[in-house]
Amino acid sequence: MRAFNLFVFLLFVSMTCYSQEQGLKEGDIVFQKSMSGQGKFISVATHSPYTHCGMLFLLDGQWQVLEAVEPVKFTPLKQWIAHGMDGKYVVKRLQNAPQILTSDVIAKMKQEGNTMLNKHYDLFFGWGDDKLYCSELVWKIYKHNTNLEVGDLQKLKQFDLTDAGVQKAMIERYGNKIPYEENVISPAAIFSSPLLVEVQPQ
Repeated sequence: MRAFNLFVFLLFVSMTCYSQEQGLKEGDIVFQKSMSGQGKFISVATHSPYTHCGMLFLLDGQWQVLEAVEPVKFTPLKQWIAHGMDGKYVVKRLQNAPQILTSDVIAKMKQEGNTMLNKHYDLFFGWGDDKLYCSELVWKIYKHNTNLEVGDLQKLKQFDLTDAGVQKAMIERYGNKIPYEENVISPAAIFSSPLLVEVQPQ
C-alpha cells in the first residue's frame, strides 16, 4: 500500500509539473526570490520580493532557464525552481509576444544567449558585457533582439540604500568607491515593466 501511495504521489507531482509547463513559451521571463545572502539586500534595496530572473528556452525538448549565476548557464527549469524560496516563482511574457517573438527572433535570442554562456557573474553590477548579472542578461537580450526595454534603467543611487545591512554590503564590495552613477537594471524593474503580463503565478 505504501508503494502504491508513493506511486500516486509521484504521478501527481509529474502531472502537475507537466500541466504547468504546457503554458510556457520560449522567451518567457521567470522570477523568484533567491535564497542567497545577496538576494536579501537586493530585496530591501528594490522593495521587491523578486531578486533573481532568467529566460525560458526549449533545448532538446526540455525547458531550460538561461540565467546569469556563476557562470552564465542553462539550468533545467525544475532545478531552477528548487533553488528559489519555497519553490515559488512567477512567469511573465511580452504582451504581444506572438507578433514580436517570432521563431526567427527566438532563434536569435537563443543564439545570443549561447554567446554569453560561461561568462562570469558580475558581483559589481557593472554595465559592461564582459561579466553579467541576472537581470542585465535578460534586459540586454530583449533590447538587442526586439529593441524593447523590458524595465527602466536606474542609477545605483536611485535604489533604497539606507538599510544598514545594504550599506555594509556595499562597503564590503566597493570600499569607498561606490559607483552611484552606474546604470543598473533590477529584477524588480523588469517585473514591473508594463510591456509584460503575468501568465503563470506560483
